[in-house]
Amino acid sequence: MFINFSDIPGHQNLFLDYLYEFENVRRFYPKDFRDSKNYFEHFAKLEKREKPHLASLKQIISKQYNDFNPGPKTIDNINSLVLNNTFAIVTGQQLGIFGGPLYTFYKIITAIELAHLFNEKYDSYHFVPVFWLEGDDHDFDEVRSFNLLDENNEIVKISYDDGITEEINRGSVGNISFNGNINNVTEQLTKILRDNEFKPKIMEMLSGYYKEGITFKESFKKLIFDLFDEYGLIIFDPSDANIKSILKPIFIKEIEEQKDHSTELVKISAELEEVYHAQVKVRPINLFMSEDDGRYLIEPVENEFRLRGKRKRLSKETIFEQIENTPEKFSPNVLLRPVCQDYIFKTACYIGGPSEISYFAQVIPLYKYFNVDVPIIYPRSSVTIVEKNIQKILEKFNLNYTDFISENETIAETVINNLAEIDLAESFRKATYDVNLIIDELREKLYSIENNLLDVTNKTRDKILQGLEFLREKADEAQKRKYDTTLRQIRKVSNVLFPHRNLQERELNFIHFTSKYGKDFLKQIINEIAIDRFEHQIIEL
Repeated sequence: MFINFSDIPGHQNLFLDYLYEFENVRRFYPKDFRDSKNYFEHFAKLEKREKPHLASLKQIISKQYNDFNPGPKTIDNINSLVLNNTFAIVTGQQLGIFGGPLYTFYKIITAIELAHLFNEKYDSYHFVPVFWLEGDDHDFDEVRSFNLLDENNEIVKISYDDGITEEINRGSVGNISFNGNINNVTEQLTKILRDNEFKPKIMEMLSGYYKEGITFKESFKKLIFDLFDEYGLIIFDPSDANIKSILKPIFIKEIEEQKDHSTELVKISAELEEVYHAQVKVRPINLFMSEDDGRYLIEPVENEFRLRGKRKRLSKETIFEQIENTPEKFSPNVLLRPVCQDYIFKTACYIGGPSEISYFAQVIPLYKYFNVDVPIIYPRSSVTIVEKNIQKILEKFNLNYTDFISENETIAETVINNLAEIDLAESFRKATYDVNLIIDELREKLYSIENNLLDVTNKTRDKILQGLEFLREKADEAQKRKYDTTLRQIRKVSNVLFPHRNLQERELNFIHFTSKYGKDFLKQIINEIAIDRFEHQIIEL
C-alpha cells in the first residue's frame, strides 16, 4: 500500500512540488531526479572530473576500518573509489543513540538499494553506498534520546543524561564519550523490552556497543556496521584529520569569499520565502571552529573574526594558519556540508528526506563557487511498518492507516458508535434540540402572562442544558468503561502507526521491531521497500 505525501499532514509545499510538480521548483534544482537523461549527463561529467585525492581517500577509509572486519563487498567498494567510473550514493545522519529514529535506516536502505539498481542498469559505471557520519554536529539534545513502546503500548522516551549542565557547549557530539550513566539507559531498555528469543542477543549487541568510555561516533558506527556491512555499505568518518586536510581548500575559500557566499544564500533564501520557505537560517560564514571547550561558529567582526559565544578574536591570517596546520579543528555547517561531501566523493546521488531536499534548494547555488558537481537529490524511502496484530485490529474495526492521521478521539468515537446500541452523540444532540424547542414554545406563552418570567425561563433552560451536559459526560465515561478494551486497542494502534501525531519512522527506534522479530526484520524491509515509488509505503510484517 502507498500513500501520497500530499495526504499526510506536515509536509511542506517545497518537498511536495519536488516530488510531484517538479516544474514548479525547477529554478531551484538543476536536476530532475525522475528524468533519466539527467543521470547519463551527470555520470558522464563525473567520470571526467579529476579528483587527485581519491587515491589517498581509499587509504584513509581503509584505515578507518582498522578496528573492524569488513566483508568482501565493502572491501571491494572501498578499493573501487580510486577508479574514475566509481560513483558514490551518499546519505548521512546525526549519530542518534541506538541508531536514532527509524528513518535513519530507511536512508541507508535506499542508498544500498539504489546503488544495487544502478549497478544493474548502468554497466559502464560502478556505484557504492556511503553513509556520512555527521559527528561534527553539536546538538546533544537531538542525539541523546529515542522512543519505544512499553508493554502497555505507551510511548516511552529513553534518554542518556551525562550529568553535565545542559547549557554547556560540549563540542562535536561524535567525540563525546559515554560515562557510567549509559548503564542506566541499557537497564531501562532491558526492563521495557518484552522477554522473547531475540531479546538477549539484541541487548548483548547494544550493551556491547553502547558502554562507558565509548564515543557516540564509535557506538553508532559499530551498530551500523553490524547491521549493514554485508550489503557493502561504506561508513565514512568526515571528522578524520586526514579528510579535513583534503578539505582545506573548501575551508579557506569559505573564509576568503564569505561575503559572496552569504549574499548568494540570502538571495536564494529570499526567493524561496516568496513561494515556499527557507529551511535553514543563513549565517555570514558556514564554518565552525573547535576549541578545547566546544565547537563555535565563526563570525565576521569588522576586519577580524570571532567565535560566536566567545570573546576571542582572530585575524584572517590566523584562521588561515590554523586551517593549514590544524584543519581537524574546522567543520562545515549544514549548508556547507553537502559541498564538502561532493568535493570528497564523486557523488551520483544524495539520499535525502523532506528537510534535506528543502535545504538543498538553498545549498545548490554555493556549488559553483567551489567548482563542485551538484548531485542528483534522490528522495529517501518512507515507511510505516504494520504488524499482524495491528492489522487484525484494523480489520476488526474496519479501519485503515489513513484513519489515524486524523485525531485519535475521532477514531475512538466513531468505532464506539459503530459498536454501541445507542449513538450517544446523536441522542444528546436530539435531546438538546428538543429542550430548546420546548423552552422556546414555553417562553412565548409565559411572555403573554408576565415579562419577568423570561429571565426565569432562560435560567431554567441553562440549568436543564447543564444537567444534560453533565449527564452526557457521565454517559460517555460509562460507555468508555464498557468499551475499555476497544479503546486500549485503538490507542495501541495509534501509538504504533502514528505516535505523537507523527509518522512512525520519525518517532520510533528500530529496537521496537528488532526485539520482536530479530535482525532479519531489516532483511524483509530491504526486500520489500520500493525506492522508486516516491510515496509513503505501508509494509506488513
